[in-house]
Parts: sequence; structure tokens; C-alpha cells
Amino acid sequence: MDINFKERLNKVTTFVFDVDGVLTDGSLLVMPDGEFLRRMNIRDGYAMQLAIKAGYRMAIISGGHSSGVPVRLKRLGVQEVHMGVANKITVLEEVLERFGSKPEQVLVMGDDMPDLPMLNHCGVPCCPYDAASDIRKASVYVSPLNGGQGCVRDVVEQVLRLHGKWQ
Repeated sequence: MDINFKERLNKVTTFVFDVDGVLTDGSLLVMPDGEFLRRMNIRDGYAMQLAIKAGYRMAIISGGHSSGVPVRLKRLGVQEVHMGVANKITVLEEVLERFGSKPEQVLVMGDDMPDLPMLNHCGVPCCPYDAASDIRKASVYVSPLNGGQGCVRDVVEQVLRLHGKWQ
């Protein structure tokens, strides 16, 4: 972790995450009724709820559709959950305005091309290890962990530890 990255992390008050490929491993189990099942990492969820309890703002902006994902995220305390989003940057700007967050205070983690505008708009663009190459290039931090394998916990824990708010 370089000094520039630590300086950026020190400003973080807001987290924004994609779902598929970040909170999940990007694979879908297709059920007979057409519903998709996703698997999320429990440690990511733990870190997310801890950050929210510590006063950080958090939003999810996903292009995917799922009835179960918002239920899980709301139970963790995530304030803003936006599913089925075609234009992520527009939603990001609206969320940041509601939160009163400046771009330099925002850590965004995405894994594929629809996330690129959000990454380019925030102060701390991050991605999982298995993100698309263009996303890796746009990120100031590439987690050593893949999507759905603790990459969210990785970045949240780093911010909370830096701010003295990790347990």
C-alpha cells in the first residue's frame, strides 16, 4: 500500500459497491423459474455492517436484478440499494448529493466496464483481483482477493483500521 493510497483512504467517508463480481463471484445459478441465485461472502457483510455502525455511508449500485440481494443488503444496514441500473454514474451522482459526499471522500469498487464511469468519478477507485483489465488499470488499488471472496472486507477493513474504527 503506497502513501498516495493511504492518503486517499484517509478521506473516505462513503463506500459504493457493485454486486455481481464484487460482492459475488460473478457466477449465477439459474433456477427452473428463471430466478438467479448469487452467493455473497459473510465476511464482506460483517465489514459492511461494522462500517455502517461506525457512521460511514454506503450504497450499492448494480446493473443486475435480484429480489434477494436488496433484502440481504438492507439487513446489513446499507442505506441506498439500487438494482437494475443502466446508467450508474447518474445514480452515483444522485446518491452522493443525498449523502453530502464529495467525490474524493468516496471509495468505489467495481469489476467490469459498466463500473468505469463510477471509478473515474471517485477519489478511491478499487477493484477485485479478477476484475476486467480496463477496470484494473483505472483502479488505484487492486485487492489481492477476487470478487465474492472478501475483496469488500479488504477495503472496508483498511479504511476502518486507518481511522481507528476497526474493533
